[in-house]
Amino acid sequence: MKSLAAFLFLAPLLLLPVTRAAEAPAAYSIPGSQVRNLPVNSVSGRAYQLLIGLPGNYDKDTTKRYPVVFVTDGYWDFAKLTSIHGGLVYDHAAPEFITVGLSYVGEKLNYGDLRWWELSPVVGGGKGPEESGHAADFLKILENEIVPFVEREYRVDSAHRALAGASLGGLFTLYAMYTTPDFFSGYIAATPAIAYTNDWLLGYEEEFAKAGKKLNTRLFVSVGEKEWSGHIAGILRHNERLASRKHAGLAYQFRIIDGEGHAGMQFESYTRGLRFILGPLATPPTMNAAH
Repeated sequence: MKSLAAFLFLAPLLLLPVTRAAEAPAAYSIPGSQVRNLPVNSVSGRAYQLLIGLPGNYDKDTTKRYPVVFVTDGYWDFAKLTSIHGGLVYDHAAPEFITVGLSYVGEKLNYGDLRWWELSPVVGGGKGPEESGHAADFLKILENEIVPFVEREYRVDSAHRALAGASLGGLFTLYAMYTTPDFFSGYIAATPAIAYTNDWLLGYEEEFAKAGKKLNTRLFVSVGEKEWSGHIAGILRHNERLASRKHAGLAYQFRIIDGEGHAGMQFESYTRGLRFILGPLATPPTMNAAH
């Protein structure tokens, strides 16, 4: 009888590991976010994944259209922009906007290697021509396929679309600006990897200027105070060159992020950059706004 009582007491305990294993914790997802997988692209041979961040009021007013920000390296930076979004809107520093993170379909991918194909305008990074130097191809994919897809599927204000990126993504952002300066209305180039390509971008900018082309956009560029000296020097050279051009239609802001290195400077860069390029669209706060 005692044996039976002991068994009945222990039986529920024996089942606990099984029950806990079956009830694995749920994964957290960013509210208002969606994942859209595109077909394999005929040029790159890759399937791109779009991480979509929708404003909190997106479903409340089905007639309203929103500015859109496309950010490179979405697998890393999409969450940064979506976390910054709410604070900027609360402070009336920016309007609500749609975020689109550019990523790849697949699991356990080596993003650090993959991104060189899309984001580098010339062969570099110790990689061959099949692995790097295809920014021109990716810019066409972005402009002719990805952006039109987003603007068909979501209520985008196409007059206010922006491009943002950090490091190699920042270099791509500047390359896109000099290639098709009117396609995006604003650009954020955080710590752009100019020196990594031996200042190739400066030569590209020189060709842009010699052709008599003008910039009519909003541009934010930044670098971290604690980044390595050669990297900082390349960004400063571009800053001096661009400032000397005195483009009448260019609203330009350059910022050194105090006390931060290559990764730590990115949150502040995106915050300041979004405020700079989208701030003119923000609605001023009312006198009775709650705090």
